[in-house]
Amino acid sequence: MRRLLVALCAVVLTACAGPQSGPSLTIGSAGDDASLLTAHLYAAALRHYGTATRVESTADPLPALDAGDVAVVPGLTGRLLQRFQPEATARAAEQVYRDMVSALPEGIGAGDYTTAAEDKPALAVTESTVDALGGHDMSALARRCDIRPGSVPAARTPAVIGTCRLPKPREFPDAATLFAALEAGDIDAAWTTTAAPGIPSELVVLTDRTSLVRAENVVPLYRRNTLDESQILALNEVAGVLDTAALAQMRARVRDGADPAAVADEWLAAHPLRD
Repeated sequence: MRRLLVALCAVVLTACAGPQSGPSLTIGSAGDDASLLTAHLYAAALRHYGTATRVESTADPLPALDAGDVAVVPGLTGRLLQRFQPEATARAAEQVYRDMVSALPEGIGAGDYTTAAEDKPALAVTESTVDALGGHDMSALARRCDIRPGSVPAARTPAVIGTCRLPKPREFPDAATLFAALEAGDIDAAWTTTAAPGIPSELVVLTDRTSLVRAENVVPLYRRNTLDESQILALNEVAGVLDTAALAQMRARVRDGADPAAVADEWLAAHPLRD
């Protein structure tokens, strides 16, 4: 019965939330699955608080936000910091967020970032490589800088991990080929991200307890003086319930063909925000 109620609420989420009054807010999104999914999560949260929304996808939604053509754009803290302050050196999540907020253009604000949901570069390795490194954390690379990494095209691959400068990664056409090469021993490590879907369960994704790789936490940007207090609260509520595992699971469903709007609505119905 509970599953039936969750599914029903996901289909008619706007009916389960408060009445939607006032003008509709446009949520800007990049064209990739991860950005679309996150945009729909924020759209669903706003609808839960009674605001009508729609998601509009463009190649780069940030200029549209700056121009006022969209009201909200989801992003990742580290990437946004790199965009607005390329010389920044912060890596830890809280400091990255603070520096990002300070670097935002005039008229743009930021909601709360998701402390439990991140999608930053990470290395997947085999258990035998973990044994060779002597640990499950990125810090173990400081003792072995000669590993042979691999990646897919356009992947974000840090060249330096602590004091270790890694070799340029060997490029593979897709994630499946990359992970197959890792399991075959053709490479020692595969660059992926912490919320990437489809990482084989037999592989180990190295942790990063000392923030050797810059944080990439989910965060909403919005136009100042466009959202009211309850709408900003709706965006911030997502930060309190979203985690990396849920993000990866939803991305896997979208990758397999599910509608990102339906996936976001269903997740929010199962993880309701405070009223």
